[in-house]
Amino acid sequence: MSQAIQNIAAAAASDKGAATDTAMGQAIKAAAPRKPAKGKAKPDAKAAPAAPASTPAQQPAKRPAPEQRGPVTMADAVALCPHQGLANNLSRTFALESVDMLHVRTTTDQGIRDQAAALTDTLNERALAMHLQRICGAFVGSAYGAGKFYSDKVTQARDLTAKIANEDRDEDREGVSGFDSRATRARQFAGEMGIQAATLLAAAEGALDAFEHLTGETWKPYDTRRPDNTRSVSRRSAAEEMDAFKK
Repeated sequence: MSQAIQNIAAAAASDKGAATDTAMGQAIKAAAPRKPAKGKAKPDAKAAPAAPASTPAQQPAKRPAPEQRGPVTMADAVALCPHQGLANNLSRTFALESVDMLHVRTTTDQGIRDQAAALTDTLNERALAMHLQRICGAFVGSAYGAGKFYSDKVTQARDLTAKIANEDRDEDREGVSGFDSRATRARQFAGEMGIQAATLLAAAEGALDAFEHLTGETWKPYDTRRPDNTRSVSRRSAAEEMDAFKK
């Protein structure tokens, strides 16, 4: 009897161990990572971002056409260049050679007449008028450029002088070293440019006198601008009305 009991106990223990081994094996098998099946792509951990929806190409903004500047007129040159009285004042103030604008004007007038006389044998009236038109345009453009440069230098000299003559500065304190001499040179240079501008203005006036004498017409600058058809009629009318104030 005791031997039978021992055999039963041993069998029970063996069945229990087997059951324990089977449960543990199943747990290990469940915890182990599964291998992907053959022939199937491995899923990517990071999904690729969705492609943005295609948008129509943006057209670059059209820039407005630059405003065309009118031709340089004699009035433009006169507005920038010194007249005879101012030229005399500049000569006295800065100890510069004085300019006789009337002499320059008459000499230029006579010189262009002499040149035209030498061309009349081979140029007809139309060709001579076109030639004189270009010559006068060069004289007026030169005077205008000199007057513009002179005006810019006067502005620069005025700004430099104003910094020195600041009324809020302590009278007992000296100015910036070398600044006074710089302003002095600027004023002197502006005076010299004024004399040159006055001389070229007188030469332009003489050229226009010769043109009127030889052609019988008043010189007018040649306008190379093309009509702007993009602007509305109302805008063109407004621009023409504003130009009337400049005449």
